[in-house]
Amino acid sequence: MSIIASARQQWLANPRRDLLAGTVVALALIPEAIAFSIIAGVDPAVGLYASVVIAVTIAFVGGRPAMISAATGAMALLMVTLVRDHGLEYLFAASLLCGVIQIIVGLFKLGRYIKFVSRSVMTGFVNSLAILIFLAQMPELLGANWQTFALVAAALVIIYGLPRLTRAVPSPLVAIVLLSGFVVWTGLDVRTVGDMGQMPSTLPMFHIPVVPLTWETLMIIGPISATLAFVGLLESLLTANLLDDITDTPSDKDPCSAAWRAAP
Repeated sequence: MSIIASARQQWLANPRRDLLAGTVVALALIPEAIAFSIIAGVDPAVGLYASVVIAVTIAFVGGRPAMISAATGAMALLMVTLVRDHGLEYLFAASLLCGVIQIIVGLFKLGRYIKFVSRSVMTGFVNSLAILIFLAQMPELLGANWQTFALVAAALVIIYGLPRLTRAVPSPLVAIVLLSGFVVWTGLDVRTVGDMGQMPSTLPMFHIPVVPLTWETLMIIGPISATLAFVGLLESLLTANLLDDITDTPSDKDPCSAAWRAAP
């Protein structure tokens, strides 16, 4: 009964807020995943599928509530050279090896050492994420028409102005729904998410990377995988630390090791 009560507390404590937050994140992740896919040099469907898998997985094995994992600019930039020189199959293989490395880090409980990172590094990290997201969106603004800039300004007004009136509904969600509806209704000549890449219409298929299982392959993907693993871990752990400070609640920095200990 205690397990059921604990699960109910984690998953059903505030369903309204969770559904609203999940909707905002999902709507924001679609263009972001497509943009980062373009940066990495892969089909937008790859980024969308990866974001879905990561987001669903982290909901069950993540170290704390109110934290989501998905595509990031820093990770996308690290993939560019591998995709350009060796192709998508090598990226799949590197991603699997990256996951293995992260599992090993979790089993050895190395996440605890994140507490030694200084506050100034955390501040710089969060600001750099904002800069990366901003730079990723700049190509969509450069050379755009005046309608695009008007919509951006309207979105900012809604996002920062609505909380002064009410916090019942997340202001980013209101901005996305209202402005998207306005664009559809008026037929404004602006770029949409569909213009960035073809949206997938089917579920992904299970796929084993088609790469030779040789030492040469390991030498190609090994450095990239290790870099991806530690950059991803650093982003996740620093974000968890930041949420710990904001919410004044602790989080498990080694969720993988916790799951391993709880397994029969």
